[in-house]
Amino acid sequence: MNITLASMSNQGDRESNQDQTGESIGERSACFVVCDGVAGLPGGDVAAELARNTILERFNGDDHLDAQCIRRYVNDANRAIREQQQAHSEYKRMGTTMVSLFIDRDFELAYWAHAGDSRLYLFRRGYLYHVTTDHSLVQQMKDAGHQTEGINGNLLYFALGMGDKERDASYSDVVPIEDGDAFLLCTDGFWHGLSQQHMQQSLHMVNTPDEWLTLMHEVIRKNDQASAASQDNYSAVAVWVGDPQDTTLLHSLSEAAQFFPLRD
Repeated sequence: MNITLASMSNQGDRESNQDQTGESIGERSACFVVCDGVAGLPGGDVAAELARNTILERFNGDDHLDAQCIRRYVNDANRAIREQQQAHSEYKRMGTTMVSLFIDRDFELAYWAHAGDSRLYLFRRGYLYHVTTDHSLVQQMKDAGHQTEGINGNLLYFALGMGDKERDASYSDVVPIEDGDAFLLCTDGFWHGLSQQHMQQSLHMVNTPDEWLTLMHEVIRKNDQASAASQDNYSAVAVWVGDPQDTTLLHSLSEAAQFFPLRD
């Protein structure tokens, strides 16, 4: 199974970039990770780097996809952050969001995990699906049917290193993937900067994942110029399986929906 990827990370208007991206592509499986250090508290960059490095170091691309092993990778990342919190008082409240994608190249399966409000999107058969659910106060209120106008969208109730020590990240089922699938892993600074419609439309216009990220980056840049608010760090990884440019326009929304749920 052919995998093509591109990644980007931009500091925005912040004094530093606390985002981390990484990937490991082996003979049998592949791993992609995006982390975003929680702003406003010391050590967000440390937590993000710890999470990314721990997951990538534990991952073995010579093995097939193993959902239980992946849970251990993520738990190990959370544990590494909490150990550093205890060892260094200045980092005692540090945390990071995380979204990770794992692909079995032989059996054509995907599995993902996330914590916080970094997101995973899947583009299949011409349509884009947001397949993770943010661990945020705004999302909790939406799920409960409450209005969210005026609520700080950056308030998280869970991220790695934060919240209840017994709480775990969220995990998908193991999902069959198709030739032509395109995945997007991104931080909140990225998805805040453009709509899902822009993500979807831009993919219809490009031939490579690098072109896709470049086009979306241009939209974010233009929106930032038109906004008075300061731009957060924003990072993304685009992962294409097979040949998305040959298949994305071939099917209707009703056909796509029967193959993939709108939420995990």
